[in-house]
Amino acid sequence: MIVEVSPIATTGIEMRHQEFERIRRMAYDFCGVDLTGKHILVSSRLGKKIRLLQLPSFTKYCDQVEADTSGAMFTEMIDALTTNHTSFFREARHFDFLRDVVLPELPEQSEVNIWSAACSTGEEPYTIAFTMIDAMGPRAYSNLAITATDISTRVLEKAKKGLYPLTSVQALTPEMRRECLMKGTGEFSTQCMVKASTKKLITFRQWNLLEQCTSIGPFQVIFCRNVMIYFDQQTQQTVVDNLVSRLAPGGYLLIGHAESLNGINHSLEYICTATYRKAGGSRGAKAASQRRGTAGSR
Repeated sequence: MIVEVSPIATTGIEMRHQEFERIRRMAYDFCGVDLTGKHILVSSRLGKKIRLLQLPSFTKYCDQVEADTSGAMFTEMIDALTTNHTSFFREARHFDFLRDVVLPELPEQSEVNIWSAACSTGEEPYTIAFTMIDAMGPRAYSNLAITATDISTRVLEKAKKGLYPLTSVQALTPEMRRECLMKGTGEFSTQCMVKASTKKLITFRQWNLLEQCTSIGPFQVIFCRNVMIYFDQQTQQTVVDNLVSRLAPGGYLLIGHAESLNGINHSLEYICTATYRKAGGSRGAKAASQRRGTAGSR
């Protein structure tokens, strides 16, 4: 049998310099992502989308993205250009810090508000929930509120489902798995789902970190990890300013272990690796972290 194949499906589409510059500027203006020097990455990842859409050029693709008033094509473009790599208990020391340092500082019956500011497919906010349920017991179900945001509607939809391969939850203790997860059956026998009681602790919503976020918070803890690597220093400054404005007095900002706030103007106190604290509130955390030997280099 002979099958006719469209040339667009098999022929590479060259991205001209001015097309790359247009895409670079679009991404930067939309959400601060800096694509400088990433011509090959942009060409490869968006080339796949262009072929699927059967468009003749990157220019036509840009025209469609800018003409889409819903913003969906913009978020899909950013989704294709950034890596949503994440896992449960990634950079686990932050969750130890949450359990061993932050929680003991808080009044026992107080509400605990935490923001996962770049939540991707949900592993981070669910790990926060698992950690706090394990540490707080039944009180977590009435006193814990987690806000989880991302710019990508695609990853948020996956996060809301809370469905993950069994192989991805090996870092959870048996107690956490019993309390927070259900094993799938039938066609889902290799997967597990986050229980409804745990999901209820998390509010998922789309958010662009460049936007001021006065409608949420304040938070005792904000996780914003492994996302500022995509931003130049000016954008990092805007993001940090927005995050700090939503921290409660004495609240903590946790960033990726490969990131730092060097070169960023802020009033936060350095506590230990990738961990910063806003003035006010309890003052016991730095001493506590030093007792546990967690302090590291900036």
